[in-house]
Amino acid sequence: MKLLCNETFGRNLQQIRLSCNFSQEQTVAKLQLLGSPLSRSTYSLIELGRGNIFVSDLVGLKQIFKTNYSDFFKDISVSR
Repeated sequence: MKLLCNETFGRNLQQIRLSCNFSQEQTVAKLQLLGSPLSRSTYSLIELGRGNIFVSDLVGLKQIFKTNYSDFFKDISVSR
């Protein structure tokens, strides 16, 4: 299952990653160690709000960043 991302989700993801002092490459490498086939280019698109993310990758990112799911969805409005 995939989540359809937007710019706010992407910005939140980037802020969380930067607060952990991880590069995109480091983040993707850690995800790959957990079994994800996600590439750095696809991860970059997610942070830009142009790519979608598998729920399983979001679970992995939560573990890597040691954060709450709510942090990924901060300030996302209900309207489309």
